[in-house]
Amino acid sequence: MSAESRSTSLSFYTGRLTAYVLCIFLAGSAADLYASSLKDLQRLIGVKDTVLVASPRGKVLFEKNAGKKMIPASTLKIFTSLVALHYLGPEYRFTTEFYLDRDDNLKIKGYGDPLLLSESLREIAAALSLKLGGFNHLVLDDSFFSGQVRVPGTSPSYQPYDAVNGALCVNFNTVSFKRVNRAYVSDEEQTPLLPFVEKRIRASSLERGRIILSHQENEATLYAGHLFKYFLTQAGIKSRGEIRLGRVKPDDDRLLFTYTSPFPVKESIRKLLEFSNNFIANQLLVACGAKAYGTPGSLDKGVMAASTYAREVLKLKTDALSLDEGSGISRKNELTAHAMLKALNEFEPYHHLLRQERDEFFKTGTLDGIRTRAGYIADGKGELYRFVVLMNTPGKTTDAVMKLIRRFVGQTSAASLSHGSKA
Repeated sequence: MSAESRSTSLSFYTGRLTAYVLCIFLAGSAADLYASSLKDLQRLIGVKDTVLVASPRGKVLFEKNAGKKMIPASTLKIFTSLVALHYLGPEYRFTTEFYLDRDDNLKIKGYGDPLLLSESLREIAAALSLKLGGFNHLVLDDSFFSGQVRVPGTSPSYQPYDAVNGALCVNFNTVSFKRVNRAYVSDEEQTPLLPFVEKRIRASSLERGRIILSHQENEATLYAGHLFKYFLTQAGIKSRGEIRLGRVKPDDDRLLFTYTSPFPVKESIRKLLEFSNNFIANQLLVACGAKAYGTPGSLDKGVMAASTYAREVLKLKTDALSLDEGSGISRKNELTAHAMLKALNEFEPYHHLLRQERDEFFKTGTLDGIRTRAGYIADGKGELYRFVVLMNTPGKTTDAVMKLIRRFVGQTSAASLSHGSKA
């Protein structure tokens, strides 16, 4: 072998050795960073907190207190969404029916549509104007839901998250307003401010805001009737009577029109998750109860349906989930991180319905002393890692934990890619 050949061969082997040593060094550094992330995560999680991180295949990569039940707050809405997808189906659309009885009374029967909005009422009035010139009384039938649905954890406040539920409700049972030159006016172009709610608005002493309608004296249902009457009048349909509660008699009353919501359940869920809307969550849950156990729908039936789904579909043990209602506002809702992981595994085909920031799809939750977050982090290949963070220690947030989880997922994903394996 010539001197030149020996020099080339030596350079080749020296290069290989250098690359090998460098790989060992980098692997050691990565391992140190990986261990550091785990150690930092462990340090941030108290006895009243739980954290779980899982691979795109659902394999648990990190967990602490994952078998202990914690308060999930609004991350529970992911589970409620699954219940609605199971019982109602992603393409199901809510309906509202309109009848005329023998005395020319117009009857409206609601079926719990969570997205019955002012725009919907305008469209309904236009359709009815082609079939009806006038009517006597306006009769409201809210019997699809049982009595007055009262959600545990709510209070008689003016806050939208305390809005009551019912079979015939409009605009999430809320009214938005503002004061202009000593007079109250609507703060939404599409919705008039009706005299029916002015007294309640004045009692709030707010200059601007959104009040909720209550069950007291059937206020919520009657407001829906007043808003319907406004749009019917605008469409040229005259009324000679009162607005009152009553019941449709299918054998005697003539069906004039059935309004079908333009929003399928999956779109209701998108809005539920985007705005963390408690009203939508429990409207869906009560409707699931009616579907599973017959009418009238009730919160108890909805909770029964959800519990059955958890047990039979998610295969959760009975002690992994305690359900009080569907929005997460009740502090009696509790679940384990393992239970939430099963929900995330099942919800993956619909993960795009969650709020997205960069590579993360997530739902947060907030109650007094409670901060939670659950969802998915996409790696460079688009694979979705799952995470559950339930901080039940007062004063703690999810920020520091999530920073470490993102770093941990990045390191895990990079290691997986370098070894050509799937996590």
